Amino acid sequence: MGSLFRSEEMTLCQLFLQSEAAYACVSELGELGLVQFRDLNPDVNAFQRKFVNEVRRCDEMERKLRYLEKEIKKDGIPMLDTGDSPEAPQPREMIDLEATFEKLENELREVNQNAEALKRNYLELTELKHILRKTQVFFDETAPDYQDMLVNRFSQLNPSFHSRPSKYDIRTLRVKFTKSQMADSHREEEQLNLLEDGPRGQQQQNLKLGFVAGVILRERLPAFERMLWRACRGNVFLRQAMIEAPLEDPSNGDNVYKSVFIIFFQGDQLKTRVKKICEGFRATLYPCPEAPADRREMAMGVMTRIEDLNTVLGQTQDHRHRVLVAAAKNLKNWFVKVRKIKAIYHTLNLFNLDVTQKCLIAECWVPVLDIETIQVALRRGTERSGSSVPPILNRMETFEDPPTYNRTNKFTHAFQALINAYGVASYREMNPAPYTIITFPFLFAVMFGDLGHGTIMALFGLWMVLKEKPLAAKKSDNEIWNIFFGGRYIIFLMGVFSMYTGFIYNDIFSKSLNIFGSGWHLSYNTSTVMENKALQLDPAYDAPRTYPIGMDPVWQVAPLNKIIFQNAYKMKISIIFGVIHMIFGVVVGLFNHRFFKNKRAIYCEFIPQMIFLIFLFFYMTLLMWIKWIRFSAQNPAPYSVHCAPSILITFINMVLFKTSPLINEECNEWMFWGQGVLQKFLVLSALACIPVMLLAKPLLIMQERKKALHQPILPYSTDGQDGENGGLNPQTQTAAAAAPAGGHGHEEQEEMSEIFIHQGIHTIEYVLGSVSHTASYLRLWALSLAHAQLAEVLWNMVLKMGLTMSGPMGGIGLWAIFGFWASLTVSILVLMEGLSAFLHTLRLHWVEFQSKFYAGQGYAFTPFAFEAILDGGGSTED
Repeated sequence: MGSLFRSEEMTLCQLFLQSEAAYACVSELGELGLVQFRDLNPDVNAFQRKFVNEVRRCDEMERKLRYLEKEIKKDGIPMLDTGDSPEAPQPREMIDLEATFEKLENELREVNQNAEALKRNYLELTELKHILRKTQVFFDETAPDYQDMLVNRFSQLNPSFHSRPSKYDIRTLRVKFTKSQMADSHREEEQLNLLEDGPRGQQQQNLKLGFVAGVILRERLPAFERMLWRACRGNVFLRQAMIEAPLEDPSNGDNVYKSVFIIFFQGDQLKTRVKKICEGFRATLYPCPEAPADRREMAMGVMTRIEDLNTVLGQTQDHRHRVLVAAAKNLKNWFVKVRKIKAIYHTLNLFNLDVTQKCLIAECWVPVLDIETIQVALRRGTERSGSSVPPILNRMETFEDPPTYNRTNKFTHAFQALINAYGVASYREMNPAPYTIITFPFLFAVMFGDLGHGTIMALFGLWMVLKEKPLAAKKSDNEIWNIFFGGRYIIFLMGVFSMYTGFIYNDIFSKSLNIFGSGWHLSYNTSTVMENKALQLDPAYDAPRTYPIGMDPVWQVAPLNKIIFQNAYKMKISIIFGVIHMIFGVVVGLFNHRFFKNKRAIYCEFIPQMIFLIFLFFYMTLLMWIKWIRFSAQNPAPYSVHCAPSILITFINMVLFKTSPLINEECNEWMFWGQGVLQKFLVLSALACIPVMLLAKPLLIMQERKKALHQPILPYSTDGQDGENGGLNPQTQTAAAAAPAGGHGHEEQEEMSEIFIHQGIHTIEYVLGSVSHTASYLRLWALSLAHAQLAEVLWNMVLKMGLTMSGPMGGIGLWAIFGFWASLTVSILVLMEGLSAFLHTLRLHWVEFQSKFYAGQGYAFTPFAFEAILDGGGSTED
């Protein structure tokens, strides 16, 4: 639990592993997850490292497993997931795994290729079957339709042309359209002869017509028809019919809709043109016999082949299914094994080889408390590998800042994530997370105080907490849901605290609970109360007792002055909470100064900061308490409610050294005896702290540096083994004391001008920030009033309308209006207002609270852990 308040003590260690035992030892450390390795080969390319071939083999195995996973998901086969994590296999097992994956991939690809070829044949036979069925109707209607087509064509060329042309009309048409005007004069001549000869010519034309039949995608058919008409100048005749059932595309398995078409034409030139157009539109052409008997015979042969293909396809699919079912049972474990092997070799690539090529050398950060656990894991790995050389773990001295490691559990992890989102704590710096566990949901609840809305939020968080294991096992890819689930304990606590503040505000969906009975006594009759909307009760006579806890429910029926009362109440408690929160932040900074033995910061920063904050802003909160205690409606002058001064005006006059004017002759100038003298002392003392914060620390550093320069250089004392500095003699210890203690200070390396500038910035930031941060806590009051007003608007404008409905339709109307009100309540007041209050609370902690003590300049401890790698999808860094 100590590491929750302050990060773990870390040490840099050097690790020597025999080459044969390195793999097993790193595997044990990955299961343990307590070692962060450093890259000892930063200048070596990733492709030039020792174990790059093993990493590539793992990548290839992962590719094959992803291919198997894709095929398994395509068939909807469930994958067995026991939840257990198998150990990393030995290096010699990689060959067996590679052989297994290679066999499965080849077998599956062969099955898929055969199935695709069979499906393609099946598709072609199915399309041919539909062509043979549809073409009989086309052939029966071709001759008269072709003659009508010719009549329509020549009617467009000559408007005087009739539907039943005479020989005179045809001769006239021959004269009008000479060879120079016709693109295909020979064909036009033949078609005019057909019309001139009548039925005999028609019979001859039927014998000379050519045709092609095929299948095309239904969406391409309109464009296909237009292209045929324009390219062939209307000299072709197209008939088409839709295939009702969808057909499966063998390449991707999608269902497509197609249509059968047949094109009649005359001559080889048009035939070539038609086939090119069909090829351009990716239409599939099939041979179709002209004789009905031949078509029937072909159709029977096609049906027989389709039946045979169905049988073969069924057997192929059964074989594919058996292969995938067998693979699905082990796929999860295979993924885990391959990713662990890959992670181990990635880590081994960070090591150095010694000159003998028989030992691997690593450097790593480890928690001091876990060194024995790590050594046990190393010995266990050595025994597994069969090595006789034990591993060596040596602690190293370093001037490098260690990583920050805070131990967390599933409850504290979310709160620690909130802190780390602002910045990881510097090494051994005070961790705000344990205090945030209480202050974060409480300040949220001050803004979100509603017993009803808090109950909804608390129940949602409680449901996620109780269903934690099954919900975590689903591993959803929805980012919003993962955020909610990761912060389930935060949501639950925010809901519980909101229920508490809602009970204090006596606010539940904008209504109140009258548990103890109102403390106000009504001295007016009913008619006066109902008719006089501006009626106000006198607290001197109408409030005989105080409500036991929270707000009196009578304020809910006082719409005119309820907002005035709540304004004053919530504004004051916001300032009180804010000042206490900031003072606590400065006190937490004291623990940092004491831990790092930075006495200079205690005297030059902490003490003047506390004096400035307490003498001004905490004194303002004391005035609020004094006003609440001393002034009352029952008290006579000068402590009656009419003599109560404004705290804001009093504070402003205090800073400006002005006297507050008397409200009337019966009132006193001050709230208590000696207030004027005390206020002047407090303001002068606070102002005197500003130059101390600004100049004291730089001047002391300057003095210590001058003193250190005049110290003589004395030899190292070998007999001085006592004390903190070991063998340093007293003079050297004095010079060392001039350097700042703590893990963050580097003043001895900075120029004095930079120190003065930095200290000036920090002083101005603290002084001005104390004012702005105090005002910033007024967001607690503002959002609380906004939330309460939104809830009241929803009640009065939505739900109240349903409650006033009567008659047979009243129940149905109330049901519909309640659903609408409930959806608005959850979406706007719980989700949107909850998110707004969450963000404002986050800002209050990051800026107003943590800026008083938190540097946040560290970097997180990222140990080599299989659990984190597997949760992240197997990604590892070179």
